[in-house]
Amino acid sequence: MNKLFEKETFKKEVKENVKRLFRRTLDEATPQQIFQAVSYAAKDVIMDDWIETQRQYKKGVKTVYYMSMEFLMGRALGNNLINLQAYQEVKEALDELGIDLNVIEDQEPDAALGNGGLGRLAACFLDSLATLGYPAYGCGIRYRYGMFKQKIENGYQVEVPDNWLKDGNPFEVRREEYAKEVRFGGNIRFEKDPVTGKDKFIQENYESVLAIPYDMPIIGYGNHVVNTLRIWDAQAITDFSLDSFDRGDYHKAVEQENLAKTIVEVLYPNDNHYAGKELRLKQQYFFVSASLQAMIAKYKKENGNDLHKLYEKVVIQMNDTHPTVSVPELMRILIDEEGMNWEEAWEVTTKTCAYTNHTIMAEALEKWPIDLFSRLLPRIYQIVQEIDRRFVEQVRAQYPGNEDKVRKMAILYDGQVHMARMAIIAGYSVNGVARLHTEILKHQELKDFYEMMPEKFNNKTNGITQRRFLLHGNPLLADWVTAHIGDGWITDLAQIGRLKPLAEDPKACEEFMEIKYHNKERLAKYILEHNGIEVDPSSIFDVQVKRLHEYKRQLLNILHVMYLYNQMKQHPEIAFYPRTFIFGAKAAAGYKRAKETIKLINSVADVVNNDRSINGKIKVVFIEDYRVSNAELIFAAADVSEQISTASKEASGTGNMKFMLNGAPTLGTMDGANIEIVEEVGEENAFIFGLRSDEVIRYENEGGYNPMDIYNSDVEIRQVVDQLVDGTYANGDREMYRDLYNALLTTNDSPRADMYFILKDFRSYADAQKRVEEAYRDKKHWAQMALLNTACSGKFTSDRTIQEYVDEIWHLDPITVPATEEE
Repeated sequence: MNKLFEKETFKKEVKENVKRLFRRTLDEATPQQIFQAVSYAAKDVIMDDWIETQRQYKKGVKTVYYMSMEFLMGRALGNNLINLQAYQEVKEALDELGIDLNVIEDQEPDAALGNGGLGRLAACFLDSLATLGYPAYGCGIRYRYGMFKQKIENGYQVEVPDNWLKDGNPFEVRREEYAKEVRFGGNIRFEKDPVTGKDKFIQENYESVLAIPYDMPIIGYGNHVVNTLRIWDAQAITDFSLDSFDRGDYHKAVEQENLAKTIVEVLYPNDNHYAGKELRLKQQYFFVSASLQAMIAKYKKENGNDLHKLYEKVVIQMNDTHPTVSVPELMRILIDEEGMNWEEAWEVTTKTCAYTNHTIMAEALEKWPIDLFSRLLPRIYQIVQEIDRRFVEQVRAQYPGNEDKVRKMAILYDGQVHMARMAIIAGYSVNGVARLHTEILKHQELKDFYEMMPEKFNNKTNGITQRRFLLHGNPLLADWVTAHIGDGWITDLAQIGRLKPLAEDPKACEEFMEIKYHNKERLAKYILEHNGIEVDPSSIFDVQVKRLHEYKRQLLNILHVMYLYNQMKQHPEIAFYPRTFIFGAKAAAGYKRAKETIKLINSVADVVNNDRSINGKIKVVFIEDYRVSNAELIFAAADVSEQISTASKEASGTGNMKFMLNGAPTLGTMDGANIEIVEEVGEENAFIFGLRSDEVIRYENEGGYNPMDIYNSDVEIRQVVDQLVDGTYANGDREMYRDLYNALLTTNDSPRADMYFILKDFRSYADAQKRVEEAYRDKKHWAQMALLNTACSGKFTSDRTIQEYVDEIWHLDPITVPATEEE
């Protein structure tokens, strides 16, 4: 039996840890200290499996290196205990010590290593890779402060540092012995090697930092596999230059230290200015270079010095364009350090690197100014130039005289380095993340590349891990599912389909909705504690939680709330079913319009929540600092899943899957993975509205539509839009929301107004919301819909997605880790 499961041993170890770490007895310890003690006790057990997993790696197994700027891991303790299959035992052991495990879990800050769906997807993928037993490293940055902690002050978003490491991270292991030097700037000197006669490129006058890896365990569910998330911290190579200091050059003395500090300070520094762009590019190269240097060293140790067949043992998966410098960096290592010629290095690189695209919008495909890129990464830029030169030759040979093709496909064009183009040219696989997304990439955004190299393109619809978002996040429902169909769903979510017949069982439906009600009570308690707002658990919990971006259309949602409020005020005789509209979102620090939308949501909340004349029929709640830990509470409690992006703009979405798994029907457009969700559950068990993607694309190709036609012809919509500038929600200030008003009707910074078709889709959205209310009034029918959403969610597990990556892109073999002797 694993020693963690031995209650008495575990209890003793927690007490010992409190004494050893904090010089206290258990009854003197703070909840944070007990959290640390429990975590170290768990880590002690994890270590045996972690060491054994690494031993299996040494047998020369093929490994994927998942390169990502973000890993939105959430809290580790609860998830680790679940995957160790020790959660219940630890809970009981702590109960016997008079300690509540829920309180202890709440002591852990969310690891501030990510922001939105991209980072959470990466975290789900790591969980699935370990659970399926595939060798993998996640590679990223150990941000000191992450994105930011969001505070709401007077309705406005305020960004404060998220000092998540202030009490240390008990699950990480510092691996200084694997430190790597990463170089920036300087100049490149060229010479011939006198022995081999080969060209040599030597970087001089550079500045450099030391990358120090910190490893975090990624535990497979019940299989003893422990993979690794390796995140890199930066350290000055010379902490302090005493010589410079003595000469009075104080700035020079600390500049290396400052360079190291700034590289790992925050996730996605504001890049509205040159310094922010430079820092972001430094971050990307920093973690890519360190990761690839470590990868090559590991490969050579286990497989010898010949790197010509590197791709037989290694896959580099680039999660979006951020890690695309992997391509020229691998070329640099192979040519400059390993002595390969260009053709040899290119063959290895193009058989090793694969690329996942996460965006449809051309403006989000990363580009760097050539002057910045070439100054910061001079050798990398030389390699990019050569990749580009050879590729453009190829394009001109294939499309003679067609310079338009060169314009659309060259890596270096118009003073910029186009990173997505380089990823496609060099990657052996290019995948989208939902079927619609992949089709739009193939036939719209990346059409020229698809026509030239169709064999590279494929789809991998995203997924989520049911172990975090049902087993841990919604224990009441998880227990109910297990009671009805067994626990096989935990590692094989397709089995959840066996719940479908229960939709015809009135008792099962009643139990299902009772669980939902308890989860709504839990969230209502959280809202009261954090927002001071009382919400009614028997109202419809209508939820939109995700990153705040115009295309995700939180503005459409809040405009509709304003519309409903107007209806109530003007027609008090109409019966309205009570609704609680719940929002949660961070806006990027430099994204002005997104931040104005947050202010509007909070301003509407202030007016609506304090109007006694509507008897609490509408409540509006903005949940501060939306993150994985409060997301688990929110998904479990939601009645309605708002997935209302402008069709053709959302690559996939994964929040839609988490809501579905927890029994919330989708209110959404036919966009991203919503299409596949509707296919699984049936359109009758969702609320679909709005323009379809082909209609949006047609409008865009024709220059948009005229929102003034709607404004002038629909008096109710006009009233809502006018309320943005008549002071209704701004204490009489007519200018506070002028920019949002202009974005809908007129615009200076864009070719057309209402870029995201908010007014165009407004009536269709309002009608869908009416259908939601009508459906919810029929309790029996709603229960069937909700239950069927859970029962039909089997496709949307990240286990399925990862298996598809393995079968079609990575070609890995699973490892088996034997149980340790203590079991």
